[in-house]
Amino acid sequence: MTTLLLDTHVLLWWLGDDDRLPERMRAAVADGDNEVFVSAASAWEMSIKAALGKLTVPEDLGEELQRQGFTELPVTVDDGLAAGALPRHHEDPFDRMLIAQATRRGLRLLSVDRRFDDYDVRLL
Repeated sequence: MTTLLLDTHVLLWWLGDDDRLPERMRAAVADGDNEVFVSAASAWEMSIKAALGKLTVPEDLGEELQRQGFTELPVTVDDGLAAGALPRHHEDPFDRMLIAQATRRGLRLLSVDRRFDDYDVRLL
């Protein structure tokens, strides 16, 4: 079993059955042998962008994550400290949090963001 953490755009593409989701990532999320995590940071980022009119978030996001079999990943104080201590390769605070969470927990992070390559994080 592989433990995966979805970047926010990967989560949105999965939920929307979007063609931009690479097939390799689609297969990994669909594989019932993998445990898929979604960070509270992604829900926070999505709700902020929805309030700005930049995207639409399912009203029942929590229920949808449960239907998909995804595991919610809370943000802890240690996650915050780890995200703040990361090198400044990437300025997006939500992405830095996902990198810190994946690194601290040994999760494979699913993202197409090439700036993640600058960090010591397991990527797919």
